[in-house]
Amino acid sequence: MKIPAIKRLVESQTLASLVEAEEALLDERQPDFEVEGEDEGEKLTHVFAAIFVLNHIQDHGSEFKDALREYTKKVRVSIS
Repeated sequence: MKIPAIKRLVESQTLASLVEAEEALLDERQPDFEVEGEDEGEKLTHVFAAIFVLNHIQDHGSEFKDALREYTKKVRVSIS
């Protein structure tokens, strides 16, 4: 997971386009825009994180860094 890649997606894509990209990656197709990542799994992680961040910003009126912090907290909990 690379924070700059997530930030670029949040700044350049809409929620709808990210959801379409997620579906494309899950169907083993290429999204309509470039998603950074070494493999399909990392690309999917970046898209999923960007979706979470955009939703959090919209739902809570938070800034990018706060929404990203919430996402990383959830990742840490799921790992442990």
